[in-house]
Amino acid sequence: MTAPTTPVASTHASTAASTHAPVTLAAVRGHGTQNDFVLLDDRDGRLDLTAALVARLCDRRAGVGGDGVIRLVATRHVPDAPDATAGTPWFMDYRNADGSIAQMCGNGVRVFARFAQRLGLWDPATGPLAVGTRAGVRTVAATEPDVGSGPWFTVGMGSVTLPAGPDALATGGDAQVDVAGLTVTRPGLSVDVGNPHTVVVLAQEQDLEAAGLTRAPDVTPLPPQGTNVELVVPLGEQVAADGTVVGRLRMRVHERGVGETRSCGTGAVAAAAAVRAWGGPQAPGTWLVDVPGGTLRVTLHADGRADLAGPAVLVADVAVDVAALDA
Repeated sequence: MTAPTTPVASTHASTAASTHAPVTLAAVRGHGTQNDFVLLDDRDGRLDLTAALVARLCDRRAGVGGDGVIRLVATRHVPDAPDATAGTPWFMDYRNADGSIAQMCGNGVRVFARFAQRLGLWDPATGPLAVGTRAGVRTVAATEPDVGSGPWFTVGMGSVTLPAGPDALATGGDAQVDVAGLTVTRPGLSVDVGNPHTVVVLAQEQDLEAAGLTRAPDVTPLPPQGTNVELVVPLGEQVAADGTVVGRLRMRVHERGVGETRSCGTGAVAAAAAVRAWGGPQAPGTWLVDVPGGTLRVTLHADGRADLAGPAVLVADVAVDVAALDA
């Protein structure tokens, strides 16, 4: 971690125009498989996190840079927190890079847990951390890494559902998706992981490389709140050291409100769930999902729940000159 080179004032302010605005805003940069975030410690809930401030913080040329902003705040200070999260001490207030509010972020919740650990608010040795999110409670625990080194965490992602039901599997999907760079309209399958996803399976990796995700794919019908779109190529199965059969797939993603990102945790869960559903009862329950930023592990349980495991890394402390964000 790199220490700030200038004094950092309290984060309890909104913009430079506010009478309570500090000269600097303390932030931390972190990532999970290169899905990167600006993290803010606002445990007392006094920061006015406007959409404009989020967008400026996430700007990769004029701000700190990130796919989104994660605000750590006591759950009791979140007016729109779901009732189910009332018993959780800490809430992950997640915003997309454009400032819009998002229900959940699978990579983000792991990085949130690592942030809480660093702040001394959670010790993994004492047990899992229950995190409040707009998609409900997510439970995070430390785990052994599958690949690489550094801290890995497993998140209980809750239930994963196919909104269109089993009929969609028979027809290949419940949506039609057009992607720049691909000449053929592809079927997509809607998957709900607490936030909306549309998964498109491609036959070969060349198609995955050719896809242009600088703009959002056209999805018909488009869900009311928009959708994340995952393009996936199944890579077959392998036998793990313990004898378990593990599936593997490669994925790229366009996230609503952000654009293409190096990784998407909920998207990895959606992709694994879709490929398993298409594969039928004999398909593996555990999947390694290769994204541009690394590898994630998804475990799909018989009762419809899913677990997501992967790294969470904090890379820098940042003292943000709030007034300079408007320059």
